[in-house]
Amino acid sequence: MQIEIRGAERLSFRERQVVVLKEMNHSTDAIAKQLGLSASTVGTLYNRARTKGYQVVILIAGDPLGLFGGNDEGDGDDIGGR
Repeated sequence: MQIEIRGAERLSFRERQVVVLKEMNHSTDAIAKQLGLSASTVGTLYNRARTKGYQVVILIAGDPLGLFGGNDEGDGDDIGGR
């Protein structure tokens, strides 16, 4: 699995750091400690990044959920109406 942030070029270096850590489910306090910032600065950076707009995309190689593996159980939800 790989995480891609689209629109990251619009973000400052610090905003990118905060966004990546937030998207990895780190708390504001943990991010502040790791980056040597106050929690309010982390909050400001995150809010500023959100207003600039970005998208987090998760790239998953292959078919880890088995959605297209041919294990058809005949539930009638086939793609393409088959």
